[in-house]
Amino acid sequence: MQVHMVDGTYELFRHYYAPRPGHLDPDGVEVGAVRGVVTSVVDLLADGATHVGVATDHVVESFRNDLYDGYKTGEGIDPDLFAQFPLLETALEALGVSVWRGLEHEADDALASGVAVAVADRRVREIVICTPDKDLAQCVADPRVWQYDRRQGIRYDEAGVLAKFGVPPASIPDWLALVGDSADGFPGLPGWGAKSAAAVLARYGHLEDIPEPPWDVPVRGAARLAATLAEQYDDALLYKRLATLRPDMEVGRVDDWRWTGPTDAFAGWTERLGAPRLLGRVRDLSAARAG
Repeated sequence: MQVHMVDGTYELFRHYYAPRPGHLDPDGVEVGAVRGVVTSVVDLLADGATHVGVATDHVVESFRNDLYDGYKTGEGIDPDLFAQFPLLETALEALGVSVWRGLEHEADDALASGVAVAVADRRVREIVICTPDKDLAQCVADPRVWQYDRRQGIRYDEAGVLAKFGVPPASIPDWLALVGDSADGFPGLPGWGAKSAAAVLARYGHLEDIPEPPWDVPVRGAARLAATLAEQYDDALLYKRLATLRPDMEVGRVDDWRWTGPTDAFAGWTERLGAPRLLGRVRDLSAARAG
């Protein structure tokens, strides 16, 4: 079987900021992004997906905020967008899709947890992580686990991750530790860029394995980079910890993710979202699966 795991947070942001008008429900509540994500998941089901899990950042903050004061929070998120997180979760559950809410963990951790569960199930032939988020590249593993940017139509296997970042999946947390991740709120180390980090990690693999200089790798400003790493090594290890996904979130079993059709509540959601045709599509899909 093939399993699809969707980054619901990314999808909600993407649809909220898409160049098209939103949609107000009958009570004047903005639900346009919810409609976009639900439609997108229905499209995924129409394309043949059978086992689907959607992860969301229910509260945005996580255990990482206790590790680093500068880590991302919900501050600055448009209230109309923030308010749609719980609406999306409920609408997707009405659709009959498994939803993994990030409480102490993040959506990315839920996706990593789903990958771990699916990899352990020998029935699973392929695991498709539907997000372009660079953090999830660390979960890619040939031949079963790959990352898919649905918007661009690009698939990343291990060779694709290496081509994009200059390091294999296992070194992505180390690469992020050196380069930083502005979306998550940690800066990386001064002077380290994507190319220098890739060059050093392509040779040594992980922060802990980078030796004292001189390095056996041609990288510009090696002495300066080595000095920075030595001075801020503890910071680098902290950033790596922040970038490393936790695969220990409760997401159920693979069989729990099998889509068997919508609940009775989905009809009301299609009306609220101003998308009544979705109900017919979903019912037809459900009937076809049952037949």
